[in-house]
Amino acid sequence: MVDPATPAIPMRVGKSERNGMTDIAALIGRIFISGVFIISGIAKIGAPTATMAFISSVGLPFPQLGLAIGIVIETVVAVAFLVGYRTRMMAAIIVVYCFATAIFFHNAWSDVNQLMHFWKNMTMAGGLMQVIAFGAGRYSLDAFRS
Repeated sequence: MVDPATPAIPMRVGKSERNGMTDIAALIGRIFISGVFIISGIAKIGAPTATMAFISSVGLPFPQLGLAIGIVIETVVAVAFLVGYRTRMMAAIIVVYCFATAIFFHNAWSDVNQLMHFWKNMTMAGGLMQVIAFGAGRYSLDAFRS
């Protein structure tokens, strides 16, 4: 029997609990999150030598491969995330990328700037995990395809 004194709290936000503002917020969130990656990916395309030098400077092997991975994730995957195509999977890929870049590139925590970049990556990963949990919303290719 349900205790009437205890309000029912939905465990997940289903389609019936969503409203227009929720879906607009999801779209705006995808725009903001993907923008960071798309701009960074374009910068990598424009300055591949500098990017490979940075990859090498932290001791990682195969800087050309690292550059290619960065460009693909920051452009192709980020655009797919932006338009809401297989959004949860794209968000998961970017979460792994955020963790990897935080660990390999922003691990000098005695440098306040690097510490802030580390936590910026963790914050973006947290936002992306919300997308993994709740989906892309109505304004996405995922919603259009279903």
